[in-house]
Amino acid sequence: MLIAVFAVINVDPVEVNYLFGTADWPLVLIILGSVLMGGLLVGFVGMVKVYRLQQENKQLKQASGTGSHSKNEKNARENSRRTGGADGTANAGRSSRK
Repeated sequence: MLIAVFAVINVDPVEVNYLFGTADWPLVLIILGSVLMGGLLVGFVGMVKVYRLQQENKQLKQASGTGSHSKNEKNARENSRRTGGADGTANAGRSSRK
């Protein structure tokens, strides 16, 4: 919002020097165009970084063997250990004898 207000205040034409010539543009368009291009560039770089991190995460999961199937087996073993039996029935009788 602050950039938009700043851009609208500066509406005077300015001379833009290109490599092959010059042109007069309203300063508001130069400011808004620069902000837009900067935002797109930052967004693109951010998307590339997220993609690379996702790929690295996927490779690390495959290398450590913690895919979704292995994770489910690990959770089943942990639950079995906590309950005292492979099917969870070992602790069922103890809780009713209080």
